Amino acid sequence: MSLPGPTEVQVRPGVEGDLEALTDLYNHYVRETPITFDTAVFTPEERRPWLLSHPEDGPYRLLVAQELREGSFGPLLGYATSSPFRAKAAYDTSVEVTVYCAPDAAGRGIGTLLYKALFEALADEDLHRAYAGISQPNEASVRLHTRFGFTYVGTYREVGRKFDQYWDVAWYEKPLRSAPAS
Repeated sequence: MSLPGPTEVQVRPGVEGDLEALTDLYNHYVRETPITFDTAVFTPEERRPWLLSHPEDGPYRLLVAQELREGSFGPLLGYATSSPFRAKAAYDTSVEVTVYCAPDAAGRGIGTLLYKALFEALADEDLHRAYAGISQPNEASVRLHTRFGFTYVGTYREVGRKFDQYWDVAWYEKPLRSAPAS
């Protein structure tokens, strides 16, 4: 997959060697934004269980976008995940998805590349719905999810407190496959 211009982008499964870069990218959002409700930064070792919970196959994936210039790999530009929606067994056919882009990669189509690859990877999994919680305001994320067929289902008002302020989270859903015939 590539973007217009001289920079190409490789989208691939996240691996152990990405842990430090993934942690740095996520910590930017922890420190600077209400996009995640984590309030304390992580060390790579603290993030290792999260990375390991996303194998290369199955319903819970971690895909990374990495810059490729003149045959050399550059920095990670972002990542997308599908994770368990809730812990109870009846939720097993639902996933929560998210995408994070490096601050200097915003507006370059990285989120689109990542979600396209993620939903293609999930197409053969036994999944029925994908959900995304978007802290508000975040018009760029709303636009991305809407482009991928997500529809708004409701808002949890003032559900999280960060930076001495309460934040709403709007929830979106996307069908992944039809319900089995009864």
